[in-house]
Amino acid sequence: MSPEEKARELGVAFTQLEPGYLNLCIRSGNLLFTSGHTSTATGVLGSGLSVEDGYAAARDCAEKILNSVHNAHGTINGLKVIKLLGCVYSAPDFTDQHLVINGASDLLHEIYDKDGDGYHARSALGFAALPTGAAVEVEAIFEIIS
Repeated sequence: MSPEEKARELGVAFTQLEPGYLNLCIRSGNLLFTSGHTSTATGVLGSGLSVEDGYAAARDCAEKILNSVHNAHGTINGLKVIKLLGCVYSAPDFTDQHLVINGASDLLHEIYDKDGDGYHARSALGFAALPTGAAVEVEAIFEIIS
């Protein structure tokens, strides 16, 4: 099963996006760089939102990233996940950012295979605030391999 077929099976929707103020996904050579994609969920992890809430928010970000990649590249097939940056709106004593961003990583592992093209580098950081109060923001780098 192709990555795109797996994604659709997992409920990832590919919809047409209208150009906005910034480019959501841009190609440079054989790399695709995405802008940060924010979760629909808002709020602070460790102060009202649980790790499970954050995990779902990070997965939401990854779904949005895949849609932007699909819009820019025409498919999500033939890609290798290189790097994720996960930003978590965190209470001062919250230290489980890595568990939150697993929501994005796990989806990409399911689609691209954890032991294959989905095996990626990642940073998971806590922030005092994120745009629009989003709980999570994620950006990604993909390599075009075919």
